[in-house]
Amino acid sequence: QVQLVESGGGLVQPGGSLRLSCVASETRFAIYFMGWYRQAPGKRRERVASVTSEGETYYSDSVKGRFVIFRNTTENTIELQMSNLKSEDTAVYYCFDANNWGQGLQVTVSS
Repeated sequence: QVQLVESGGGLVQPGGSLRLSCVASETRFAIYFMGWYRQAPGKRRERVASVTSEGETYYSDSVKGRFVIFRNTTENTIELQMSNLKSEDTAVYYCFDANNWGQGLQVTVSS
């Protein structure tokens, strides 16, 4: 089973930036799909951004133009650069590879 280890997150003021990182334990072959999901209190988990090993990206409408996903296919790592953060971005963010979930990172946007 592949383990996904996340880092980053924390508390930031509105308009600020944060960067999340996720490292997969699998390095023998490229994982096709990796992405970030988030779940706010009382809401369903939603896909925020994802990227395939071929470089195809996806962004939810709510983060387009503010978030950028980066991928190192050789090392099976992804990062999420989040800018111009808003209070509605507050959630637990999870790394996902289509089969496995990370432990989750709290991101809180508040003044």
